[in-house]
Amino acid sequence: MMRIADLKARDVVNVSDGRRLGLIKDVDLDLEDGRIKAIILPGNQRLLGLLGRNEDVVVPWDQVRKLGVDVILVDLPA
Repeated sequence: MMRIADLKARDVVNVSDGRRLGLIKDVDLDLEDGRIKAIILPGNQRLLGLLGRNEDVVVPWDQVRKLGVDVILVDLPA
């Protein structure tokens, strides 16, 4: 069994370009099925964080490829 807190402590990496996307900010749940629909990552900082962040990145659960011990691999278009 895995807890959401365990997921949030792992780095997310895009396998299509090797880019580190960051840590999970939130999880979108389907309450009827009790399944995860998507993971939500914070957007990139704009101008060293002075202008805030871009919009959050929503990764549908079907694009999660592997849950590793330290990392979560996703497959997003580059």
